[in-house]
Amino acid sequence: MTEAPKHVHGLAEQWAAARADHDDATADVLSGQIEEAGWTVRGSGDGYELTPGRPYKVWPVVSSITAHDGADRDDTGEAPDGDGVELKTQTPTRGTRPEDYVTDPVEQDVGTENMIASQVLWDSTLAASRLDEAITAAARAQQHDEVASDAVTVALVVDGHPSDLRKCVDSVLSYTKARIIALDLGDMDGAGSVLHELAERHPGRITAWHVAEAPHWRGGGAGWGAARDKLLELDTGEVHVVMETSTVLDGDAVTPLVELLRDGVVAAGWKGADHVDGEWCAAGPGEVRALRGNLIAVRREAALKAGGFPEEAHYYRHGDLEFSLRLPGKLVAAEEHLPVHRERHRAYDEADPAYRDRETSRTDERVRRLLGSEV
Repeated sequence: MTEAPKHVHGLAEQWAAARADHDDATADVLSGQIEEAGWTVRGSGDGYELTPGRPYKVWPVVSSITAHDGADRDDTGEAPDGDGVELKTQTPTRGTRPEDYVTDPVEQDVGTENMIASQVLWDSTLAASRLDEAITAAARAQQHDEVASDAVTVALVVDGHPSDLRKCVDSVLSYTKARIIALDLGDMDGAGSVLHELAERHPGRITAWHVAEAPHWRGGGAGWGAARDKLLELDTGEVHVVMETSTVLDGDAVTPLVELLRDGVVAAGWKGADHVDGEWCAAGPGEVRALRGNLIAVRREAALKAGGFPEEAHYYRHGDLEFSLRLPGKLVAAEEHLPVHRERHRAYDEADPAYRDRETSRTDERVRRLLGSEV
């Protein structure tokens, strides 16, 4: 890789010092100057790492992101000129309230052939056994890409593994009308670049932000709770859907959860949990004590009023339980078998066991305090 010029290293040294002093304003200015010079800076241990600049804005840290400035999205909601795909316009079936969030089949038009061809090229690096699946997903994505729900947003934290990201996003595009907002942490394994490409291909559906800091579980400074809380802050929908990139839809699993958000229900999830004899166990269908974070639909305003996601949760494990326990209202697990499955959960399988146990224990302490405060 080409070595960065001396003056860029000088800026990076100042950036690292400002970051160590928690001077975010100065760090933001310095990272901007580094980007203007064609480089991106990220934290690395007690120092910094410089990489060639990317074709999208990279914020220095999660907390520095503001509003929609710098997001990967065409704010007009229209595809860039020259993409070769003409999409139809369709209005929601009944409205934009959560209870009106439904999906209807759309007839396949002539643009689908171009979409399929593009998808085949797009997935040319995948194994041949996945090509049929990719082509089918492309045709379904064509059907739903023309309009995004203003009421429902699927939020993704991207912490690496681009093939997982692609499969998860394809399933949301294929089976729902939900908008997707995604936060890339450190472009791990090139996942940030894949997210940028997906956002460019689906500007009416996907909004993405990128930060230089890596996820906490992979040695960086970006914690799960802080990343999740930032997405909640950036969202403008009425229903915020928490989804992991290891979760893949096999059909519309979002609408059934959204439809449960009535009669005092503040959040509905795919998997529920109850606390029995000091241990968490699977629970549902119906009202449950807490919800697992694989797939949760929550009323955004209620989540904000409850304080959002626990920023102290550096790691995801049991952070979802802590979040759902803080919500003011009923929690329910789906009353039917949802068309969704979970693939390998890399944040668990690939995390250092000592780190995993330590961070889970810290979150469990806060969870126990929440359980002890219940009347």
